[in-house]
Amino acid sequence: MSFDEKITALINRLPKLTDHLSTEEATKNALVMPFIAALGYDVFNPKEVVPEFTADVGTKKGEKVDYAIMRDGETSILIECKKAGCDLCQQTMSQLYRYFSVTKARIAILTNGVQYRFYSDLEQPNKMDEKPFLELDLLNPKTNALAEVKKMAKADFDLDRMLSTASELKYTSEIRKVLSAQSESPDEDFVRFFYHQIMPGGRFTANVKEQFTPLVSKAFNQYVSDKVSDRLRSALESENETTGKEAVGPVEQDERVENDDGIETTEEEMEGYRIVLAIAAKAISPSRIAHRDKKTYMGILLDDNNRKPICRLWFNTKQKYLGLIESTKEETKVPIDSVLDIYQYADQILSAISIYENATTQ
Repeated sequence: MSFDEKITALINRLPKLTDHLSTEEATKNALVMPFIAALGYDVFNPKEVVPEFTADVGTKKGEKVDYAIMRDGETSILIECKKAGCDLCQQTMSQLYRYFSVTKARIAILTNGVQYRFYSDLEQPNKMDEKPFLELDLLNPKTNALAEVKKMAKADFDLDRMLSTASELKYTSEIRKVLSAQSESPDEDFVRFFYHQIMPGGRFTANVKEQFTPLVSKAFNQYVSDKVSDRLRSALESENETTGKEAVGPVEQDERVENDDGIETTEEEMEGYRIVLAIAAKAISPSRIAHRDKKTYMGILLDDNNRKPICRLWFNTKQKYLGLIESTKEETKVPIDSVLDIYQYADQILSAISIYENATTQ
């Protein structure tokens, strides 16, 4: 089996396992060892994978890191494990720090079997960075993160190639986190910057801050929405040129589509559908995304197949909900205030698509 097949199988098993893993040892056996195996390493061959790896550091004797992956007789990757459900943000990495400096390992991993954080020495040679260059959550796997992890697989391992992109991954990830935080709750400096761009020389008072903060947040999200819509429009135009189909224009604001069975498709539902199209365009052709409207919700499907639900739009009540489809095909309804909030769940939508796509390649 390939990395893609093995990691997909592990992702599909996760929901059934996580509630039963109350110890670190159980987490290692059920989740971490299969993850290492997915990378192509033989977990039962001590020449490749050394459990309870010991490397005495100074006066510290007998300390152990959970796993060391070996290549050509040298330590290549160090792995420190915590039990499933453990918050990695609150975990100490002292052992990883110490071992990293006394071995030839250039990659260190901290994991609870579900979340994985990958570290290197990008800032100072032979000293592990405090922040990871890559993060992977198997309950919400991102396609680009899986592609980077795949580079660590035994068959594809190229340390120089991987480290050459690690710095970019690290800083783009941090920038995205800042942008995400600012889009939801802009801080004073962020708002001040835009105010002075619009009103050079103006006084940034408390009243101005109160007035401009929601405007900056709204404009930021509208800008992102417009850029995604432009990308979708371009993708659809390209698809239409290929298929010879005529592009369908946007629905007017007050337009309603009523089917023979009395179901009304509102513009708000169509806007939600177009947002899902825009998100899906990152991974597949938008032409493969279809919608079927019901009396209580609009279902959005891959390949117009009822067995491949991507999400559902529950917009027929005062409180709107987005129905997210898990790997078990179970639906989780999350409340949203605006159709634009769908963008916040882009990763979950792409994850649903990837599960079906990976299944077809097995």
